Amino acid sequence: MILRNLLFLLPPEAAHSLAIMVLKRMPCRKPMELPESLSVDFFVNKLRSPVGLAAGFDKNAEVIKPMLSFGFGFVEVGTVTRNPQYGNNKPRIFRLVKDYAIINRLGFNNKGIDYLLKQIDHDDYIFGINIGRNSTAKDQISDYVDLIKMVYGKSNYVVLNISSPNTPNLRALHNKQELSELLREINITRKSIDSSESIPIILKISPDIDQQTKENIAELVLEYKINGLIVSNTTVNRDGLHSHQSEVGGLSGKPLFKPSTALLSDMYKLTSGKVLLIGCGGISSGADAYEKIKTGASLVQLYTALIYQGPQIVNKISLELAELIRKDGFNNVSEAVGCIY
Repeated sequence: MILRNLLFLLPPEAAHSLAIMVLKRMPCRKPMELPESLSVDFFVNKLRSPVGLAAGFDKNAEVIKPMLSFGFGFVEVGTVTRNPQYGNNKPRIFRLVKDYAIINRLGFNNKGIDYLLKQIDHDDYIFGINIGRNSTAKDQISDYVDLIKMVYGKSNYVVLNISSPNTPNLRALHNKQELSELLREINITRKSIDSSESIPIILKISPDIDQQTKENIAELVLEYKINGLIVSNTTVNRDGLHSHQSEVGGLSGKPLFKPSTALLSDMYKLTSGKVLLIGCGGISSGADAYEKIKTGASLVQLYTALIYQGPQIVNKISLELAELIRKDGFNNVSEAVGCIY
């Protein structure tokens, strides 16, 4: 907490850069032992915990091992683009302390896919690569296809990020025609590389979508056999905030919990539980994680809580989650998935 307080004396982006620099030099420790009830299957892999690090913290795959040492069951790196890009103009991250939230309009700032792939040492850890298009891309679907060709087989799963509000027209890929074209091209590319389609492809969606769009996404994900959904990215909604109501960008943290969980429920029902769901948005306790799981998430991810509470929050959430599932009589966290229905 002392380090957290020191970091909060710095502007948000400077604090993040300093944290990455420190983590890169930090000797990795063995993560704390967790109850066996938290271990879950994730396609062909087994995770020690369903609690993962969301994309956005480790954009360039520079601190995978240090983050796993804090207790995460898996880590997602990126969002990474085909070419390096600066992103949007600064300042572009804002702390909303009273709301336990963050607004960012970073715009996929990253060092590019070539740099990211050089950071991966292929040790035995479980992580995903989150990919997005460059802001200057003339054909955004081609950007995703090119990236799939480059990252496929380099990680345990790949995420198609079509839902950041900070890249112009990116969310247009939620429209049925555009999404169908994207998923069709991704499928063709995956099959050309790997006929067994062994690397899961996951779609990260926006919380700011209407009912018809939800139904379209569910239909297309099932049609093109996309392996999972991350529900959800940040929101542009500003209801109930104490400050920064007019600030442009994606809102994360506590205000996102309820809308992202409501969307999770909708997507679980619309996909009839046939698609793996990762619950993301506003998790800051074991109870939050458990609510996502009971609503249909097989795994959960967090980021903003890490900023406000520090890395000790990871094991705290896992242990609280283990106690909650024990109290409800479940032997394993996977037994609780979708149990409220």
